[in-house]
Amino acid sequence: MDKVRVLGRETSINARKVLWALDELGEAYEREDWGLPIRDPNVPQFLALNPNGMVPVLIDADGTTMWESNAILIYLAQTRGALLPSGRQELARALQWLGWQATDLNFAWKGVQALQRGAPGHDEPGVVEQAVGAWWAKMRILEAELARREGFIAGDSLTIADIALGLSCHRWFKATIDRPDLPAVSRYYQMLRQRPAGARWMPDDYG
Repeated sequence: MDKVRVLGRETSINARKVLWALDELGEAYEREDWGLPIRDPNVPQFLALNPNGMVPVLIDADGTTMWESNAILIYLAQTRGALLPSGRQELARALQWLGWQATDLNFAWKGVQALQRGAPGHDEPGVVEQAVGAWWAKMRILEAELARREGFIAGDSLTIADIALGLSCHRWFKATIDRPDLPAVSRYYQMLRQRPAGARWMPDDYG
């Protein structure tokens, strides 16, 4: 049987979601180092797999092709029967935080991302303050939720929501900005980094 293939750079946070999940599942896979397709000579080949031209793309062993990282996580959890709770409330909570990571939290980070990448206009003091403040506000929401819990975001077991949130926490701690003290987020982040797959995909050299 063919191995699962993952198309995407190791430095891509969205590709790392998928790679981390596959490691937690103990599944063999091959990763292909695709960068931004617009800069790649094989653009038509890639766009045939994902018309958005973004990584990651997952090609399952049976040929099923998926794009959008959080959709891939749900697909892997459902087809492998792991990394999602069986209880209705816990399942809903996991999917709630998975969606929040992809929308609210990720959107709040975009201003800081532009600043760190040197995008014109994003280094002006007022713009910087607004961008950092937006990210702080969302991370404080996560802090409040984690302060109510001792384990993972949806219960006692790791879920795909923890993988997505863990990588966002990694980005938070690796960003070169001032940040408030968020002890619950810090505890959660360190707990996830103690897992072999968490340590592998949240390395010290990039966020």
